Amino acid sequence: MARRAAKQRRSRFRLRRWLGVLLVALVALALIPAALTLLYLLPFVHPISTLMAKDLVTLEGYEREWVPLEEIAPVLVHSVIMSEDGQFCSHRGIDWGALNQVIDGALAGEETRGASTIPMQTVKNLFLWQGRSFVRKALEAPMALAFDAIVPKKRIMEIYLNIVEWGPGIYGAEAAAQHHFGVSAAKLSRRQAALLAVTLPNPIARTPGRPTSGLNKLANVIEKRAQQAGSHIRCVK
Repeated sequence: MARRAAKQRRSRFRLRRWLGVLLVALVALALIPAALTLLYLLPFVHPISTLMAKDLVTLEGYEREWVPLEEIAPVLVHSVIMSEDGQFCSHRGIDWGALNQVIDGALAGEETRGASTIPMQTVKNLFLWQGRSFVRKALEAPMALAFDAIVPKKRIMEIYLNIVEWGPGIYGAEAAAQHHFGVSAAKLSRRQAALLAVTLPNPIARTPGRPTSGLNKLANVIEKRAQQAGSHIRCVK
């Protein structure tokens, strides 16, 4: 009996030790994005996305030239907001109204659509993996709330426009403008900006430099919305 009791105590000790190691590892993983978020407040720090890191590890390489927000044409900033996240300047990381509409639609049996905000997309690109996953979404939401609470809106937009993918191996507004239109991000026209904005939901399948009729129709809508954006873009002026 004494031998069995001692064995059980050793088993419980090993289990507690491994649970402790797991807890420490989870806390460390949680602290990494928090530390990086504080680091990314510094304007001279130029983050890369997890997709860019993958391209480096697999030796595929990528095109990206960091440019400050002031060197990106305002029409692109406005077009991206009106296409991707119209309430960017008013919400605090999550657009609860849009999210509730998606939930109601899903419960009604409608086809699911995205309610991802620019802060949510930014933290996904910086810290998480791609693809549809309830686990990723569960992590993405609180991270977006924290990121938006710490990082100013202008800096969020600057980071997003410098890490978002605009084609295979093409990251950021400058590389996208050069690759698709042969101009710098500062020189984009309203039409070019609208085409880039409507490419973002599917940058692998959509090519802004050679738009389909469907992409042109979407760009028409966003071009008009960007011209009438008003208070929707107040936080990036």
